[in-house]
Amino acid sequence: MQENHVQCISPTGLHNMHYTEWGARDNPRIVVCVHGLTRNCRDFDDLARNLENDFRVVCPDIVGRGKSSWLLDKQQYGLAQYTADITTLLARVTAGADNESAREILWVGTSMGGMIGMVLSCLPQTPIRKLVLNDVGTLIPKESLERIGKYVGKAPAFKTIEETIAYVRFVSAPFGPLTDAQWEHLTRHNAKQNAEGLWTMNYDPGIAAPFQKEPHVDIEMWPYYDRITCPTLLLRGADSDLLLKDTALAMTQRGPKARLVEFAGVGHAPMLMASDQIQAVKEFLTA
Repeated sequence: MQENHVQCISPTGLHNMHYTEWGARDNPRIVVCVHGLTRNCRDFDDLARNLENDFRVVCPDIVGRGKSSWLLDKQQYGLAQYTADITTLLARVTAGADNESAREILWVGTSMGGMIGMVLSCLPQTPIRKLVLNDVGTLIPKESLERIGKYVGKAPAFKTIEETIAYVRFVSAPFGPLTDAQWEHLTRHNAKQNAEGLWTMNYDPGIAAPFQKEPHVDIEMWPYYDRITCPTLLLRGADSDLLLKDTALAMTQRGPKARLVEFAGVGHAPMLMASDQIQAVKEFLTA
């Protein structure tokens, strides 16, 4: 694994986007993995290890998360800024390509990362040739947004890493049955110690600003999804409250007519750390 960053721009100035890279840089098959709302690029370590022999895997920290910069204007946290930043990243990782296939991107997006993927995939001349949507669809129910809004943007502080892990396990229980080592990995890369030695979450509390601006309403993504033409894999936690079953089934009949794979005992969202989840993604990308 290598780490790097690319400079992006917002209406209030420049900021850095951190990302990890796996596999050979000259591999023309590029998989871009994008995380959920409060997560970061290290969520994909297990998946990337399983893909790096076949692909170049690029995993960014969306602005405001992980090792990326925080925005000055918190109202800029949203799909418009995220898609602009990702476009800059894609220009970086495809720079110098001497054939058209080197500009083809395979996308794996969890939750928010899937929403960004839908927006980019529906655009004219999109470089995305395959799309994996991990527990996110064309209707985001307001009830799930209200649940997320109860913890996003909060800034709890803990005296020990053990207390921090316990908190992450509680708020992220829908991730499903993970091992102690996996919970520790997800926590250590999503937390940091402040100057007083307390552990806090490693994202800008300001990412909650758009949630607080208006009352929660359902988010409709059908206008984007119906314009997507690339092969699409839709992953769903069988207990998910964000990607409802009826929505998932409708997505198999419209737009790119996604292939649906569900995982029992998991809610929102599958973390792509279990062997069956990794295998589903790998088989789709290598097919």
